[in-house]
Amino acid sequence: MSDGYAAYRHHPKRLRCWAHLIRKARGLAESLDKDGRTFGNFTLAWLRVLQDDIYAWRAAGGTVGTQTDVIRQRHQAKLLEFRALCLIHAVSAHDKTAALAKEFINDWDAIFRILDHPWLPLTNNEAERALRHWVILRKTNHGTKSATGSRAFAMLASIIGTCRKRGQSALAYLASVITAARAGFALPALPQGVGM
Repeated sequence: MSDGYAAYRHHPKRLRCWAHLIRKARGLAESLDKDGRTFGNFTLAWLRVLQDDIYAWRAAGGTVGTQTDVIRQRHQAKLLEFRALCLIHAVSAHDKTAALAKEFINDWDAIFRILDHPWLPLTNNEAERALRHWVILRKTNHGTKSATGSRAFAMLASIIGTCRKRGQSALAYLASVITAARAGFALPALPQGVGM
C-alpha cells in the first residue's frame, strides 16, 4: 500500500491508498480552474461509487482472501470511460489536473486492484498510524547516525509492532531472543497471535 511516489511503481502487487487520491481530487474540485473542478468532481463521485460497492460487498459477507471480478465487471464500462477522461486531462494546461490524471494512468492497476480483491484495505491509514510514533521518535532523537544503528532501529520497530499486532509481549520475546543467543541456541520465531 503506497502513496503516489513513483519509486514504488516497481512493486508488482502494490495497492494505492485511495485517501491520497481522494484528497487530491477534492483539492481539484475546490480549485479555480474550470477543467480541474470538473475532473476533480467527476473523480470524487466515481471513487465514491466504487467505495460504496466495495463496502456493500463486504457487508454482504464477501469472503476474505478470495478474488472476485464481480465489482470490476459491474463497472467495466465506467472504468474505460474514466481512463479515457484521464488520458484527456493528462495533457491539461492546469498542472495539478494533469498530475492527478497521469497518476491514475501510471498506477491504474495498483489503484483498481481492489476491485478484484475487495477485502483488502482502501487506505494506508493503519500503516501510517503504526509508524507515526516511530517517525516522531526519529525526529526527536535526530536519527541513529549510522547504517548499523538504522538497521537495528528498524528491526526493533518491526519486532515491537508485530508483537503488538499479535497481542504478545515484545519485551518477553526480546528477552527470549537474548537468552537463546547467549546460550548459543537457535533464535525463537516471532510469537503467533491469538487464533493464528
